[in-house]
Amino acid sequence: MDLQMSGNVAVVVGGAKGLGRAIASAFLAEGVHVAIVDRDSDTLAIAREFEIQGAARCVGFLADVTDESTIGAVAERIWRDFGRCDHVIHAAAIGSGKFGFPFWKLEPSDWDRVLRVNLIGAVNVAHAFAPKMAEVRSGTLLFLASVAGQIGSQTDPPYSASKAGLINFAQCAAKDLAPFGVRVNSLCPGMVQTALNRSVYEAWAARRPEGERSTYDEWAGEKVRALVPLGRFQTPEDIAATAVFLASPRACNVTGQTINVDGGYVMHW
Repeated sequence: MDLQMSGNVAVVVGGAKGLGRAIASAFLAEGVHVAIVDRDSDTLAIAREFEIQGAARCVGFLADVTDESTIGAVAERIWRDFGRCDHVIHAAAIGSGKFGFPFWKLEPSDWDRVLRVNLIGAVNVAHAFAPKMAEVRSGTLLFLASVAGQIGSQTDPPYSASKAGLINFAQCAAKDLAPFGVRVNSLCPGMVQTALNRSVYEAWAARRPEGERSTYDEWAGEKVRALVPLGRFQTPEDIAATAVFLASPRACNVTGQTINVDGGYVMHW
């Protein structure tokens, strides 16, 4: 299927690792030029590696999403250097690093950094890019949320709450930007074997007696069997394929939606 995106420009915030990196790769495969924005020290090298491998242009920018002024400066440079910005994907996210069941096992101070990265970071990105998109009356925004933002997952309450807020913000932004032809959606991965998913396991295992700890594969496999009707993990490539489709003209009437790529984990009856 031709997604009619060749020559477009996509910005992937949090694109150096994990799901963000898979999304950047998928856009490049469609002939889309990509700007990777990440605080990871390898960001520039990863962008160069992508550009060598593909036909589309790929550049990297070092920035932390919690730094509003830096994100704004990066946005200005992208508009100037590329002459356009068609798609922005916010994929930067962290967890608290603790197993949060029950929630009072965490401290209120455990919430601050998670909310600043996962929610306020997305707000910073939207403020940096959306006004110009509205001005040119074209573009898409996509926020990587989580099924945890829809079901009140007890595993990591700060993470779950931040993703719930992100879904709601995406709906607000979609309403604001619709008159300008700019679409905004949320994409919710389910069980994906990423570094973030493994960190949840490690926080859980740290609270278990040594003799009662299962391996990561055992722990994750049990969760998939118990919670995912299709009975299998989702992959970064699954998430990336949906992200690219939602940015494409093929999804021209999709906005304000929360799309689950979760093997049926969340079903709204």
